[in-house]
Amino acid sequence: MAGYGSRLRPHTWSKPKPLIQLAGRTVLDFVLDQFQTLPDPKNVEYIFIVGPQGEQIKAFMDQNHPDKVVHYVVQDQMHGQSDALYRAREFLDGPMLMTFSDTLLEADLSFVQDETADGVALVMPVPDPRRFGVAQLDETGRVMRFIEKPTEMDNNLVMVGFYYFRSGAALLKAIEEQFAKDIRLKGEFFLADALNLMIDHGDYFRVERIETWLDAGTPESLFETNRYLLQNGYSNCNECDSENGVAVIPPSFIHPTAAVKSSVIGPNVSIGANCMIENVVIRNAIVDEETHLTDLVLKDSLLGRNVTIEGEAATMNVGDNTSWIMK
Repeated sequence: MAGYGSRLRPHTWSKPKPLIQLAGRTVLDFVLDQFQTLPDPKNVEYIFIVGPQGEQIKAFMDQNHPDKVVHYVVQDQMHGQSDALYRAREFLDGPMLMTFSDTLLEADLSFVQDETADGVALVMPVPDPRRFGVAQLDETGRVMRFIEKPTEMDNNLVMVGFYYFRSGAALLKAIEEQFAKDIRLKGEFFLADALNLMIDHGDYFRVERIETWLDAGTPESLFETNRYLLQNGYSNCNECDSENGVAVIPPSFIHPTAAVKSSVIGPNVSIGANCMIENVVIRNAIVDEETHLTDLVLKDSLLGRNVTIEGEAATMNVGDNTSWIMK
């Protein structure tokens, strides 16, 4: 959560990446859903490693998830994944899970109850693994090495950014060794290097395969993930008001407080709370709350909160608190 979110500018100038909307909810809501398959999901403590906009995360959690126990740790300078984890060391002792805030996946985490491995990396096979990190296994399924951005195509078990550790203290010890040996890549301390140190010292890692891995780190991936979620249970077209000259093409989500008139919505559109939309044709788009759209044909667009746009056909990526009038 502490990253700058530079691939999602201009939206992350005014809000942290986990608070961007997807299918009528925030990315963070979907991240939290991942932990519902734990053996005892109500008895969990969360540690959020946040950046300068962390107060927005805290306010969101206080309002929308007041039942969850959350600790907040600030990473004010970006020195990598291992540095972020080490800043939370006072909370990391026993069994722990780690994930990234722009990674959404479908996994059964009940395995942790009886897990005996020192670590488990969730992986998914992909056609081309060269943009990612992979887990190199021996014939028994034991992880021999974690490799960032491999040059070969023969190993396609990509790490999805979700890990289980039997001992947070053991992970911290490896990170301290990583710091002492100054093992970095492009000036940052990457988690994979700490994991490889654990393996070097004899820790046993295995992989857990999953079938669904969604990304929320770029505008393009947000559109893909929004489409997947709408197609898999988060469309509310059956509940949408089709009066006032409105046609809704599924799958789409329109918040119950949004006012829509004389418009064609969808497919693959999410419209947030208290939006006002009139005389608009819109498809494949995410529209955040309090946004007003008039006299538009809009597609492949990501619109922030409190945006006002009047005009003609367009494709847009517009941040919060923006007015745009096209004549």
